[in-house]
Amino acid sequence: MLSAVFFYLFAAITLLAGLMVVSARNPVHSVLFLILAFFNAAGLFVLLHAEFLAMLLVVVYVGAVAVLFLFVVMMLDINFVELREGFQRYRPLGLLIAGVLLVELFVTFFSLTGSDATMPVMSDVHNTLALGRVIYTDYIYLFQLAGLILLVAMIGAITLTLRKRDGVKRQHIGSQNIQSRADTVRLAKVRSGEGAEESSS
Repeated sequence: MLSAVFFYLFAAITLLAGLMVVSARNPVHSVLFLILAFFNAAGLFVLLHAEFLAMLLVVVYVGAVAVLFLFVVMMLDINFVELREGFQRYRPLGLLIAGVLLVELFVTFFSLTGSDATMPVMSDVHNTLALGRVIYTDYIYLFQLAGLILLVAMIGAITLTLRKRDGVKRQHIGSQNIQSRADTVRLAKVRSGEGAEESSS
């Protein structure tokens, strides 16, 4: 009974937070509502006895991705008027996709409630061990492919940020390595109230 109450509580807060993510006018508020949705989704994972996935959701998405979004939104000078214009332009497509997802949810829900299928029996294997067995046995090639895609995305992001731009100082490792100590270090005597003067000692 208590688990059912917490399930409906977490589910309702997750749905409301997800709705506020896409409807909030301030992007900082959207990121904060996204963090709230992640926390409640982690609570749902805990109710399903998937503690590893719950902790992964909190550590990776809340601790890294959502906080990164928050810092990027707060630090960058983004023209939100243009973003809202793009949002208005793609609103019909977004509503169509949302309608398709709602239809799929209702069909799945009524097909599960109408059938006589019973819940699967929980085994004695811990969820972390079961997840590791599935990833590294049945889906090992897909897992490696996902890692390769992330590697290509990381290389692409580094390549885009290293493009030549005016006014940006670059580091030249070769010229730094061939410099001697005499070219880079200078001893100076500084007296109170006077400027620095060179010293040969």
